[in-house]
Amino acid sequence: MTIDLEALYIDLHRHPELSFQETRTAGVITRHLTDLGLEFEEGIGKTGVVAVIRNGSGPVVWLRADMDALPVEEQTGLAYASTARGTDPSGTDVPVMHACGHDMHVTAMLGALETLSATRDEWSGTIVAVFQPAEEYGAGAKAMVDDGVLDRFPRPDIVLGQHLTPLPAGKVGARPGTQMAAADGISVTLFGRGGHGSRPHSTIDPVVMAAATVMRLQTVVSREIDPREMGVVTVGSIHAGLKNNIIPAEAKLELSLRYPNDAAREDIMARVERIIRAEAAASGAEKEPVFTMDHSLPPTINDDAATARLKAAWGRAFGEDSVVDPGMFTGSEDVSWFAREAGVPLVYWFWGGVDPQQYADALAGGTINEDIPTNHSPFFAPVLHPTIERGVDALTVAAREFLGAGAATGVAATEAAITEAGA
Repeated sequence: MTIDLEALYIDLHRHPELSFQETRTAGVITRHLTDLGLEFEEGIGKTGVVAVIRNGSGPVVWLRADMDALPVEEQTGLAYASTARGTDPSGTDVPVMHACGHDMHVTAMLGALETLSATRDEWSGTIVAVFQPAEEYGAGAKAMVDDGVLDRFPRPDIVLGQHLTPLPAGKVGARPGTQMAAADGISVTLFGRGGHGSRPHSTIDPVVMAAATVMRLQTVVSREIDPREMGVVTVGSIHAGLKNNIIPAEAKLELSLRYPNDAAREDIMARVERIIRAEAAASGAEKEPVFTMDHSLPPTINDDAATARLKAAWGRAFGEDSVVDPGMFTGSEDVSWFAREAGVPLVYWFWGGVDPQQYADALAGGTINEDIPTNHSPFFAPVLHPTIERGVDALTVAAREFLGAGAATGVAATEAAITEAGA
């Protein structure tokens, strides 16, 4: 390796950047791409970078790594812990931390590109490496698509991506079908009639309306959705009023809704809207609630055949014991926009970053939730090794599995396999 991946990771971890502000990170990436002699373009979808390795005829495989950080104050105590600060979209000064592993994603991608570039005699086809901004806002993939990424670069036959998670380091896993839930962020404004706190009878109290709405929304999942199905309805914030003796004129709710597929989304959305409108009517509201979609992410659905093929390849490379089913995640991702817009298969997987002994001890003691920090925690801190190596190797094996083997027969076989996977 000519890239010192440990030093690269530490540098990225020390210098996190918020969504659509990843200019330094993009600069680090492009410097390494230049050193590797790779073709690339930057500024795609504002701060995204795309690199291309063209290596004869064969399939086009897209690899994706996200690169933004979160407004979280790091509390890991690491020598290389972030002390960075940034400005969020509202103009507020906030701490910034790579609390979701995107620094490791970039590190693994660059390591895989170096390996794949150095072994061009062993594969055939085209690799498109997408360094995506603003995953944490759920907006980066769409921004790159809107900026023409699918037309400006070779279109994919398959899209591959990976994410760090609190599994033992060395483990890698994916599941066919829905890997991550769809998600919608919705703001709802409820309208009442304001007035003096001593004269509630002359008002329509939006605080009471909001409280009734929040409680009734809990019945969507607990009473209206089949217990065998997955659904989440969370009211993450509620804002109303400025003083104890003033009944305000309106209240605002912010909801997070999650579902396993598009059909469930339509069903839950309809139920949520029905309840909100009904509670407003029951309160005597003189104006209908206003709904604003803040963000919307599709479900991350892995292609069945391609996932099975990739898990088999990992089993051969790492041993069957290293390949797991991580289960379905109720978190959400925007990586699938690339595959959806291109109409090709997706495989998105997770790899572990927790010290294996620490994980085993927590599992034995029943303290996984208490002792193993999850993504978005201020204590999230993957062990460097073998996390880096397994991230590089998982991505390299995946790319090689869907590229041609260098010979015409290998290319034909790989293209046929991708066709069977749904391309």
